[in-house]
Amino acid sequence: MIKGKIWKFKDDIDTDVIYPARFMNTSDINIMGTHLMQDYDSDFINKIAIGDIVVAGKNFGCGSSREHAPLALRIAGISCVIAVSFARIFYRNSINTGLAIIECPEAVRESTEGDVMSVDIITGIITNETNGKIYNGQPFPEFIQEIISKGGLIPYIDSEMNKSE
Repeated sequence: MIKGKIWKFKDDIDTDVIYPARFMNTSDINIMGTHLMQDYDSDFINKIAIGDIVVAGKNFGCGSSREHAPLALRIAGISCVIAVSFARIFYRNSINTGLAIIECPEAVRESTEGDVMSVDIITGIITNETNGKIYNGQPFPEFIQEIISKGGLIPYIDSEMNKSE
Protein backbone atom coordinates (compact mmCIF):
# COMPACT_ATOMS: atom_id res chain seq x y z
CA MET A 1 0.00 0.00 0.00
CA ILE A 2 1.26 3.44 -0.97
CA LYS A 3 0.22 6.53 0.98
CA GLY A 4 1.31 10.11 0.50
CA LYS A 5 0.51 13.76 -0.03
CA ILE A 6 -0.42 14.63 -3.59
CA TRP A 7 1.14 17.19 -5.89
CA LYS A 8 -1.17 18.07 -8.74
CA PHE A 9 -0.14 18.89 -12.31
CA LYS A 10 -2.04 19.89 -15.44
CA ASP A 11 -2.34 18.10 -18.80
CA ASP A 12 0.59 17.47 -21.14
CA ILE A 13 3.49 17.60 -18.68
CA ASP A 14 6.38 16.57 -20.90
CA THR A 15 9.61 14.81 -20.06
CA ASP A 16 11.59 18.05 -20.44
CA VAL A 17 9.53 19.50 -17.59
CA ILE A 18 9.86 16.36 -15.45
CA TYR A 19 13.60 16.12 -16.05
CA PRO A 20 15.18 19.04 -17.97
CA ALA A 21 17.26 18.07 -21.00
CA ARG A 22 20.29 20.09 -19.86
CA PHE A 23 20.85 17.54 -17.08
CA MET A 24 20.82 14.52 -19.40
CA ASN A 25 24.62 14.29 -19.21
CA THR A 26 24.44 12.63 -15.80
CA SER A 27 23.23 9.20 -14.86
CA ASP A 28 24.33 9.57 -11.23
CA ILE A 29 21.21 8.67 -9.26
CA ASN A 30 22.37 10.83 -6.36
CA ILE A 31 22.09 13.88 -8.61
CA MET A 32 19.20 13.01 -10.94
CA GLY A 33 16.41 13.36 -8.39
CA THR A 34 17.58 16.85 -7.40
CA HIS A 35 16.52 18.23 -10.80
CA LEU A 36 12.96 16.89 -10.71
CA MET A 37 10.42 19.42 -12.07
CA GLN A 38 13.06 22.13 -11.78
CA ASP A 39 11.76 24.16 -14.73
CA TYR A 40 8.15 23.86 -13.53
CA ASP A 41 8.90 24.84 -9.94
CA SER A 42 12.54 25.43 -9.01
CA ASP A 43 11.79 24.59 -5.36
CA PHE A 44 9.68 21.47 -6.02
CA ILE A 45 12.36 19.05 -4.83
CA ASN A 46 12.46 20.84 -1.46
CA LYS A 47 8.68 20.65 -1.03
CA ILE A 48 8.15 16.94 -1.58
CA ALA A 49 8.61 14.14 0.93
CA ILE A 50 9.49 10.50 0.40
CA GLY A 51 6.30 8.67 -0.50
CA ASP A 52 4.45 11.63 -2.01
CA ILE A 53 2.24 11.07 -5.05
CA VAL A 54 2.04 13.03 -8.31
CA VAL A 55 -1.47 13.46 -9.72
CA ALA A 56 -1.72 14.76 -13.27
CA GLY A 57 -4.02 15.31 -16.19
CA LYS A 58 -3.90 13.65 -19.57
CA ASN A 59 -0.79 12.73 -21.55
CA PHE A 60 1.62 12.86 -18.59
CA GLY A 61 5.19 12.21 -19.74
CA CYS A 62 4.74 13.22 -23.38
CA GLY A 63 7.79 14.28 -25.34
CA SER A 64 11.04 12.40 -25.61
CA SER A 65 11.64 8.74 -24.91
CA ARG A 66 14.19 9.30 -22.14
CA GLU A 67 14.00 7.02 -19.13
CA HIS A 68 15.44 9.80 -16.97
CA ALA A 69 11.97 11.28 -16.36
CA PRO A 70 10.31 8.34 -14.54
CA LEU A 71 13.62 7.41 -12.93
CA ALA A 72 14.05 10.94 -11.51
CA LEU A 73 10.52 10.79 -10.07
CA ARG A 74 11.27 7.50 -8.32
CA ILE A 75 14.74 8.57 -7.14
CA ALA A 76 13.34 11.82 -5.70
CA GLY A 77 10.92 9.80 -3.59
CA ILE A 78 7.66 9.98 -5.55
CA SER A 79 5.96 6.67 -4.79
CA CYS A 80 3.30 6.74 -7.51
CA VAL A 81 1.92 8.82 -10.37
CA ILE A 82 -1.83 8.85 -10.91
CA ALA A 83 -2.95 10.42 -14.18
CA VAL A 84 -5.88 10.67 -16.54
CA SER A 85 -3.55 9.15 -19.14
CA PHE A 86 0.14 8.65 -19.82
CA ALA A 87 2.17 9.10 -22.98
CA ARG A 88 2.81 5.54 -24.15
CA ILE A 89 6.62 5.72 -24.03
CA PHE A 90 6.53 7.20 -20.51
CA TYR A 91 4.10 4.44 -19.51
CA ARG A 92 6.54 1.77 -20.67
CA ASN A 93 9.59 3.57 -19.25
CA SER A 94 7.85 3.77 -15.87
CA ILE A 95 7.51 0.01 -15.81
CA ASN A 96 11.11 -0.41 -16.97
CA THR A 97 12.41 1.85 -14.18
CA GLY A 98 10.11 0.59 -11.42
CA LEU A 99 7.87 3.65 -11.01
CA ALA A 100 4.33 2.79 -9.92
CA ILE A 101 1.76 4.46 -12.16
CA ILE A 102 -1.99 4.15 -12.44
CA GLU A 103 -4.65 5.70 -14.67
CA CYS A 104 -7.77 6.99 -12.95
CA PRO A 105 -9.46 10.09 -14.37
CA GLU A 106 -11.99 10.33 -11.52
CA ALA A 107 -9.30 10.41 -8.82
CA VAL A 108 -7.49 13.15 -10.72
CA ARG A 109 -10.63 15.21 -11.29
CA GLU A 110 -11.82 15.00 -7.67
CA SER A 111 -8.53 15.61 -5.87
CA THR A 112 -6.84 18.77 -4.69
CA GLU A 113 -3.14 19.39 -4.20
CA GLY A 114 -2.24 18.61 -0.62
CA ASP A 115 -4.82 15.84 -0.21
CA VAL A 116 -3.53 12.56 1.18
CA MET A 117 -4.14 9.48 -0.95
CA SER A 118 -3.54 5.81 -0.47
CA VAL A 119 -3.08 3.51 -3.45
CA ASP A 120 -3.26 -0.26 -3.54
CA ILE A 121 -1.23 -1.00 -6.66
CA ILE A 122 -2.29 -4.66 -6.64
CA THR A 123 -6.05 -3.99 -6.75
CA GLY A 124 -6.04 -0.50 -8.27
CA ILE A 125 -8.07 0.90 -5.38
CA ILE A 126 -7.29 4.56 -4.71
CA THR A 127 -8.59 6.25 -1.57
CA ASN A 128 -8.52 9.98 -1.09
CA GLU A 129 -7.99 10.03 2.66
CA THR A 130 -8.82 13.74 2.77
CA ASN A 131 -12.26 13.68 1.14
CA GLY A 132 -13.09 10.02 1.81
CA LYS A 133 -13.75 9.10 -1.83
CA ILE A 134 -12.70 5.72 -3.22
CA TYR A 135 -11.81 5.09 -6.87
CA ASN A 136 -11.14 2.07 -9.02
CA GLY A 137 -7.96 2.61 -11.00
CA GLN A 138 -6.74 0.15 -13.59
CA PRO A 139 -4.24 -2.23 -11.94
CA PHE A 140 -1.41 -3.83 -13.87
CA PRO A 141 -1.32 -7.57 -14.56
CA GLU A 142 0.60 -9.55 -11.95
CA PHE A 143 3.80 -9.92 -14.01
CA ILE A 144 4.07 -6.13 -14.51
CA GLN A 145 3.41 -5.56 -10.81
CA GLU A 146 6.34 -7.86 -10.13
CA ILE A 147 8.63 -5.88 -12.46
CA ILE A 148 7.69 -2.66 -10.64
CA SER A 149 8.11 -4.24 -7.21
CA LYS A 150 11.63 -5.41 -8.14
CA GLY A 151 12.61 -1.84 -9.06
CA GLY A 152 12.32 -2.18 -12.83
CA LEU A 153 13.00 -4.49 -15.72
CA ILE A 154 16.73 -5.02 -15.22
CA PRO A 155 16.46 -5.94 -11.50
CA TYR A 156 13.52 -8.20 -12.41
CA ILE A 157 15.53 -10.00 -15.11
CA ASP A 158 18.48 -10.35 -12.73
CA SER A 159 16.25 -11.91 -10.08
CA GLU A 160 14.71 -14.30 -12.62
CA MET A 161 18.16 -15.36 -13.85
CA ASN A 162 19.32 -15.96 -10.27
CA LYS A 163 16.34 -18.29 -9.74
CA SER A 164 17.57 -20.57 -12.52
CA GLU A 165 21.14 -20.83 -11.21
